[in-house]
Amino acid sequence: MEVGMLPISASKRGKLLAAGYTSLHSISRASASQLATGGQTAWTMLNEEKFNTRITTSCVDLDNILGGGITCKEVTELGGVPGIGKTQIGIQLAVNVQIPLEYGGLGGKAIYIDTEGSFMVERVLQIAEACIEDMSEYSHHFHNNVQDCEVKMHPNSILENIFYFRVCSYTEQIALVNYLDKFIEEHKDVKIIIIDSVTFHFRQDFEDMALRTRLLNEMALKLMKLARKFCSAVVLLNQVTTKYIEGSYQLTLALGDSWSHSCTNRIILFWNGDERHAYIDKSPSLKSASAAYSVTTRGIRNSNSSCKRIKMV
Repeated sequence: MEVGMLPISASKRGKLLAAGYTSLHSISRASASQLATGGQTAWTMLNEEKFNTRITTSCVDLDNILGGGITCKEVTELGGVPGIGKTQIGIQLAVNVQIPLEYGGLGGKAIYIDTEGSFMVERVLQIAEACIEDMSEYSHHFHNNVQDCEVKMHPNSILENIFYFRVCSYTEQIALVNYLDKFIEEHKDVKIIIIDSVTFHFRQDFEDMALRTRLLNEMALKLMKLARKFCSAVVLLNQVTTKYIEGSYQLTLALGDSWSHSCTNRIILFWNGDERHAYIDKSPSLKSASAAYSVTTRGIRNSNSSCKRIKMV
């Protein structure tokens, strides 16, 4: 039996695959000392988590409940109804990952996988310009020397550091995920992978649901392995569906119960009246909490009454 089919958590499957164990046969042939080689102490794991780097969302309230932002080396799922701002958050993260180290960023690059055709270059440029303006304001606040205040970034360079892939079928999506290992080896500054959305092609043309579950699990494991290998954040944007629960139909994130265990962190985006909220539904290190956020002309920001339900086209 393949490790991908074992009835264990996605994180444990990911660790086995990362260590080179792809089947029960390969595990059974390993000696106790070989298996122990890949072990870690709890102290080591705690210290690794302390120094995990994070990517700001540009919303202070949202960053606070996330422990500082979206965590590298982990797979984070954000899901919600249409118009809630999923793509806007994805674009914001693709820009923010490029914030230089001296401004508290990672100075990295982004991979953006677009399955729905919702990626908007004009919107990326708008958010990139706002990001540079924010850094410039930060510099002027903390430096007296005019030269020290100069932000040596241009919006066009931010666009050049986002590797964009448009995929039109689930087979293309799987093939691309399989190719990412080689691609990132050649572009080592990549610090975030965004799939917008992971759901779209897996909701169509699937009569064999067991096959769909297997393909999704395999893809999730590969993404988890990429996150850890390259110390990058993986962000999966998800859609919603209806599910019959306790006598009524309720909205829930798409792809089923099995998929809900595939990511490290799961964040549900929802409307509370006219205000957007993010709720941490599942995380091994973050407590359940919610925060309000806004989609503004400058990108994702703290919520305020003047910028609710702005529609970005």
